[in-house]
Amino acid sequence: MTIKFNSIQLTLVIFWLLLFPSCPPKEFVEPATETEAVINNVVPNDTVAISHDTVITPPPSVTIIPYSSHPINTGSTTPKELLAYANTLIGIPYKYASTDPSIGFDCSGFITYVFNHFKIAVPRSSIDFTNVEREIKPGDAKPGDIVLFTGTDTTTRDVGHMGILTSTENGDYYFIHSTSGKANGVTISPLNKYYAVRFVKIIRIFPQNDIDL
Repeated sequence: MTIKFNSIQLTLVIFWLLLFPSCPPKEFVEPATETEAVINNVVPNDTVAISHDTVITPPPSVTIIPYSSHPINTGSTTPKELLAYANTLIGIPYKYASTDPSIGFDCSGFITYVFNHFKIAVPRSSIDFTNVEREIKPGDAKPGDIVLFTGTDTTTRDVGHMGILTSTENGDYYFIHSTSGKANGVTISPLNKYYAVRFVKIIRIFPQNDIDL
């Protein structure tokens, strides 16, 4: 049996098919650009990647100050007292992003913990020490002053590591710090050629060090 359509009927059939197709159109989702993919996977320095429903708070003993708060109030604490306590922590392992001695310290976590022991608030991140207090000449440095270094990438001069000077006698500088290097923890190191190329500056936290003894 052959069905015949006149021109008007054929036009109506075509119109009906166009208006109501048998399959709905697929939803088009534009793929993420390469830049978006990179941004979504960026983790800033000195942070830990965590899920959105996780909240990490520092240990109760940790007191931090914002980057904009340049002065540090050391109260009656002396550099000698600070270093004596810091030395008791030698051997504690390196642990990234930690201020907890039970698991380890990173470089700034060690500094934070030592100063907080004396109720002295300091920045939590090494780079936030860049503009804290004031820079002094290496020849004027004394035990208790803070020495700042770049990270392992010396092509940038941003602060990425730090320690507390323990000795400056005869022009030989030693500092205590928590390192991810060979010692892999809190240790005293000489400011040798390796650290010399990473050296940024020395800053003075304790006003007592301004007095010639």
